[in-house]
Amino acid sequence: MDCKLLVVDIDGTLFITAGAVSNEDRAALAEVKRRGIRIALCSARPIQAGRKIIDEQGLDGYHMFFDGALVSDPHTGEEVYIRTISRSLVGEAVEFAHRSDIIFDLFSATDYFAEKESWVTDIRRDYFGIVPTFIDFGRLPEDEKIIKGTLVVCSQEEKAAADRFRRHFDGRLTLSMSKTPAYPDIDYINVLAPGVSKKSALDALVGHLGISLEQVMAIGDGVNDVPVLSSVGLAVAMGNAPEEVKAVADYVTLDANHSGVAQAIRKFL
Repeated sequence: MDCKLLVVDIDGTLFITAGAVSNEDRAALAEVKRRGIRIALCSARPIQAGRKIIDEQGLDGYHMFFDGALVSDPHTGEEVYIRTISRSLVGEAVEFAHRSDIIFDLFSATDYFAEKESWVTDIRRDYFGIVPTFIDFGRLPEDEKIIKGTLVVCSQEEKAAADRFRRHFDGRLTLSMSKTPAYPDIDYINVLAPGVSKKSALDALVGHLGISLEQVMAIGDGVNDVPVLSSVGLAVAMGNAPEEVKAVADYVTLDANHSGVAQAIRKFL
């Protein structure tokens, strides 16, 4: 294919249990870059948790964060696309989470906000490498642009409360679920502005780059990757992806623990 852009998810795609990109995947990405093909990571992670991976892989250019709410170049700060949540909805979401006794955190383009220490802030700090700014959510500065909130749930009671949250905000917020394979029992419910998706981010990026979706190869493993995989010229699902993701792919590669990204790159690029 005439590939101009390689789009790659992070968790469950570039790695699962190791928490680091394999040497094989690292070498394959370097070769793609050497051949002049752009690489864009596309993840539900906030920019703060994606920047380290971008730097470690020597990647430049634009990347998609917050499940598609932000497309930016983290080195220059240039924003191609951004969708923030209205402050009134942020306040309502915070209040609902408080009443439901579920942990809710907030992200801007530069900060991760939490109200207190918890097992969630421990995971954010220890696994994702992002340090919280502790603040009463009722005292957030009015000019702070909130891009994403996250409900982090583990118990059945918490997951039931998250489902009530979903029903309450249906049509007013976009909710998508992502998982980190290192913590398989934990659900991360991404809370985003209406219309946000990885596909909307990709549409903005290809428009900015002046290329077509047919010139994009995408690799992913999650349900939130399906809209992207369904629209690009070449869609690759990871071997560890659920069947509904594999069903929309043109090719199923090895799982992330066996460098499936590198295997797909060698086969097609």
